[in-house]
Amino acid sequence: MKRLRVQGALAALLGLVLTGVSVSGQTVSGKAAPLVPDAEGWYALFDGKTLSGWLTFDPHAWKVTPEGMIEGTGPRSHLFSPGTYRNMEFRAEIKLNHKGNSGMYFRTALGEGWPSGYESQVENTSPDPQRTGSLYNFVKIGKQLVDDDTWWTQHIVAIGNRIIIKVNDEIVVDFVDEKNTYTQGHLALQQHDPGSVVLYKNVAVKPLPDDPKAALAIVRGDLPGLK
Repeated sequence: MKRLRVQGALAALLGLVLTGVSVSGQTVSGKAAPLVPDAEGWYALFDGKTLSGWLTFDPHAWKVTPEGMIEGTGPRSHLFSPGTYRNMEFRAEIKLNHKGNSGMYFRTALGEGWPSGYESQVENTSPDPQRTGSLYNFVKIGKQLVDDDTWWTQHIVAIGNRIIIKVNDEIVVDFVDEKNTYTQGHLALQQHDPGSVVLYKNVAVKPLPDDPKAALAIVRGDLPGLK
């Protein structure tokens, strides 16, 4: 576990260097929480009390509620994971207000503005026609799958250039990106605009092997029926 934590810290530092941003220019809420997997290999990314170890350029947008949930409000902001990932499963439980807009980013670069990476859309009734579950600008879902102000689970899988997105009990995206647009990067949560209020809880990641066959074998255990 110590080696994994060190690699994550180095990867985050490398991301800062590559994007030309100094470490002192980041908001870092303490040290990253120790990564300890559960029996199924999932790593909880929040301790339920602080945003420990996560990075943001706009700290105004994020807080942890008394109930232990991450809340995003106010102007645009993104909250980046301390470590970077290649093949992984990334999941969270989410609640979004009417006309709210958010997103779960993965394999994304650390930087200001709109992140460069994949985004699994979190949006049910805002003017944006790409609804929850869309792989933003790659696979567009126009149907509303989730009601406002209700909790749902969003589960993302990235293995090589294959991206899978599951919303509650339904796999809504199974896409192969022939251009292999993004190969490695941070995870991130989005607060899109001042009218949005988004809540996240049980945010977790499961790193997967680089070998696609080995990674897919693990994922099939989490997503029964996946081809």
